Amino acid sequence: MKKILLTGIALAAAFLQPGMAQERTASTQLSPLLSLYYNIKDALISGNSVAAAASAEAYVEAAAKVDMASMPATAHEAYMPLSEKLLTDAKAMSGTKDINKQREYFKTFSDNFYTLAKAVSISAQPVYQEYCPMKKAYWLSSSTAIKNPYYGNQMLTCGKVSDTIK
Repeated sequence: MKKILLTGIALAAAFLQPGMAQERTASTQLSPLLSLYYNIKDALISGNSVAAAASAEAYVEAAAKVDMASMPATAHEAYMPLSEKLLTDAKAMSGTKDINKQREYFKTFSDNFYTLAKAVSISAQPVYQEYCPMKKAYWLSSSTAIKNPYYGNQMLTCGKVSDTIK
């Protein structure tokens, strides 16, 4: 009986271990992109178009290094259709110093990043989707504190948390 039990445990461990390793791979591959997303958001909050452009350029560079072949199938399937959309907006933000244009590109960038965050575990911490009713636009945050990237200092605390991704 002991032998059967130990064999069962060994088999379960063999099947569970690869899945856990793949999940870590997805997080390792995509977590840096979330950090760079937050850097872009923070630059927009402070109204710093130069920092927003530089952070968007860093996002483009990091996204180019993502190895989709090493991702688990679920992460690959979620990221693949969004990767070009995210890159398009990041390149557009990096290519202008006009804060208003950057904020426009950030709207679709945020919508697509939210879709990715809902589909794949990219953070050990909760990710909050927040909403600006004046701009009718969303963004992601690592905190429930509202700091609006669409209006910066003009309406810094305008908005609300609309979803929590755990």
